[in-house]
Amino acid sequence: MKPISNHMPTAELQALDAAHHMHPFTAGAELGAKGARVITQASGVTLTDSEGNRILDAMAGLWCVNIGYGREELAEAASRQMKQLPYYNTFFQTTHVPAIALAARLAELAPGDLNHVFFAGSGSEANDTNIRLVRHYWAAKGKPEKKVIISRWNAYHGSTMGGASLGGMKGMHAQGGLPIPDIAYIDQPHWYAEGGDMSPEEFGLERARQLEAKIAELGEDKVAAFIAEPVQGAGGVIIPPETYWPEIQRICDAHDILLIADEVICGFGRTGNWFGSQTMNIRPHIMTIAKGLSSGYAPIGGSLVCDEVAEVIAAGEFAHGYTYSGHPVCAAVALENLRIIEEEKIIEHVREVAAPYMAEKWAALADHPLVGEARIVGLMGSLALTPDKGARAKFASEAGTVGLHCRDRCFANNLIMRHVGDRMIIAPPLVIQPADIDILFERAVKSLDETFAKIKAEGLYKAA
Repeated sequence: MKPISNHMPTAELQALDAAHHMHPFTAGAELGAKGARVITQASGVTLTDSEGNRILDAMAGLWCVNIGYGREELAEAASRQMKQLPYYNTFFQTTHVPAIALAARLAELAPGDLNHVFFAGSGSEANDTNIRLVRHYWAAKGKPEKKVIISRWNAYHGSTMGGASLGGMKGMHAQGGLPIPDIAYIDQPHWYAEGGDMSPEEFGLERARQLEAKIAELGEDKVAAFIAEPVQGAGGVIIPPETYWPEIQRICDAHDILLIADEVICGFGRTGNWFGSQTMNIRPHIMTIAKGLSSGYAPIGGSLVCDEVAEVIAAGEFAHGYTYSGHPVCAAVALENLRIIEEEKIIEHVREVAAPYMAEKWAALADHPLVGEARIVGLMGSLALTPDKGARAKFASEAGTVGLHCRDRCFANNLIMRHVGDRMIIAPPLVIQPADIDILFERAVKSLDETFAKIKAEGLYKAA
């Protein structure tokens, strides 16, 4: 078969896609009838599709293109490594320079004593590793019964059998015999949707103390770990109340359970620090990393592990690993990505320039008649859409109906903004400039205005 050109007519590309490509998280028949949007190139914060539309990517791909598109340095790093050593595994007492260098660099960057890395190909794989890691850790310490991992409803920790089980998304659990055994859940710290009459501070404590209650219910001798994202990403950019994480940390410390911070989205600058754990003042035993580790240029993930856990694991053989653990090309790309983040002071740009400017613009969206809440931390934000601001009301229509309308208007206006139910979320590349933010804001307002007009015309602007 001849190579496929980006210059084929869009309809032909869409037909080939519909005939052969099974998309993630997609109703295939519906997409086949509509036709996928075909992205052909990208630069900075802008995508170009097969019709020549220039689209502002306010989701950084899937939360991952932190340094922006089109960085030739990463392509060159991959090329150099492919020519020198395109692949070798790290099984059987063998290693290679890129894996060594990346592990050492991550140990320098990570907070506390997270000085060890078990590499994977993605965040999902890394969270599968974490299940086996914490259970093997407790078994090696003579406590094999400590194997339950507590997570949160509406959390996202990947879509493998293990990762989707750790996540608390019931729609995913409905497919494929999930969750696997010995995973338990507590409620999410989502004050806007679930806080009722409580203040955010009261609600944060109540949700955190559900962890203590769940430990008591299951038995401290049965609970291995608690896993959570510093800020829930795919769940809707849910920023917990300020009281939440200090209480979670206290409970983990008091009850001898491991704390796993899933940093797949929050890591590598997204919240204005290297890691979301630093922003939220969390002291995890294990951190899950991926996405921004390579800015999405190559598939790589891992588990950053503290000294004490690593020492116990290293005392014997850990019968676990992946063909591509520490892949030399991916590791070389990640190293170059980390160099760029540090040398170009991209995290300082987030903290001092982009995030403050975005926060000012984002807060102004709360004045829109369709928006009940506008929250943001660093460069990840959400808008809660509502028919009644004062009541924080849900729409009478099926959840996600209005959000989908808004997402479609964003697409039509050349803005990638995602919907989670009736929340709109953003996580743009960290290199976004104030001029780009102005464009983002203009397109977001236009999309909200068009959504508002549409749902009023269709009788959808009413509370449940």
